[in-house]
This record gives sequence, structure tokens and C-alpha cells, in this order.
Amino acid sequence: MRLTKDQTETYQALARAQIPRLHAIARGLVGDSAAEDAVQECLIRAYRHYDQLRDHGSAASWLASILVNCCRDHLRRTARLPAPMDIEAIEEFSLYRTIAYEDPFPYSDSLHLDFLAGFTCQDVRTVLLRLPVLYRIPLVLVYVEGFLAREVADMLSVPLGTVLSRLHRGRKLFERELWSYAEDTGMLTKKVDAR
Repeated sequence: MRLTKDQTETYQALARAQIPRLHAIARGLVGDSAAEDAVQECLIRAYRHYDQLRDHGSAASWLASILVNCCRDHLRRTARLPAPMDIEAIEEFSLYRTIAYEDPFPYSDSLHLDFLAGFTCQDVRTVLLRLPVLYRIPLVLVYVEGFLAREVADMLSVPLGTVLSRLHRGRKLFERELWSYAEDTGMLTKKVDAR
């Protein structure tokens, strides 16, 4: 399909305005190394079907939906079977209780805030990328990009209850991975030694 000159210019303006946001979403879903390819694939698909977009007010969400599908396609191509998870252990884990029990900052009056303050944006991105894609996608779209859960359900073509369940489990997994990451990187011992 061939776009008119006006359609091409409108699409180009939309793409230029949305590229930073698309890159941010893609980095959260597939990591830095594959983000560029996912965004490029998204923009190509969107250009091919731009004439089908009826509501130009929702163009940003439309592009995000296409990007999510591109990221899912990429992850499917590169995915191995996910490691089995013990759902009960995930549900029982509490970052709050673990921090209180382990007491990594013995002289702190704001133990949990001190723990969370040790994480940089890159640390959080690394922790997100450790999560299975099934949980990572809804977490990134809702908590990082600000989409509503029902919008994510539409993007992923799953029921709203499924998205809410994945968000819940994803938050629990994220908490557990935050703690594991802090242990793996020595964040906890660095803080104790610094006091």
C-alpha cells in the first residue's frame, strides 16, 4: 500500500515524536541489545498499515501495541522454555519481612527506604530483565509506561483478570529478584561495611 504525501508526513511526525517512548518500552521488554531492532520492526509494520489507523488521537497507543507485538515476536524467536517456578514460594516471599529479618542496615531508622535507595535505574532495569517475559511485559507496561491494566489486556489479547494476576505475581517475583540482585552484587555488604 502506498501512502499519500500528507499521510507520509503525518506518519513521520508521529514516529519522530514517539521514538524515545518506543525505545524506553522496548528496552524494558527485550533489553538494550534487541530494543533497536524491535522499534525498527514496529515502525515498518506501522508504516505499512498506517492507512488503517482511524483514530489519530490514539496513534501513540496504536504504535505501542504494535511494538509490544514486535517484542513478543522477538522473545518467541529467542525464547527457551521458561524455568518452572514454585508459585507458592513466590507468593510467600515478602521483601518487607526479608529486609526486616536480615537487617542489612543495622543502624538505620528507615531500613526499607535505605534498601531501595541503593538501586539505580540500571539496577532496576537489570532486575526486570531477569523476570520471565510473561510477567515482565505487564509490569513494564503498567508501572513503567503508565498504561492501564485493561489497555495491556487489549494489547496482549488476554482477559483483564489474567493481566491482574500476572501483575500480582510479577510484583512478587520482582521483589524476590531485587533481594537476589542485592545479594549477588554485594549491595548489602557494601552498606554494612560503609557504616
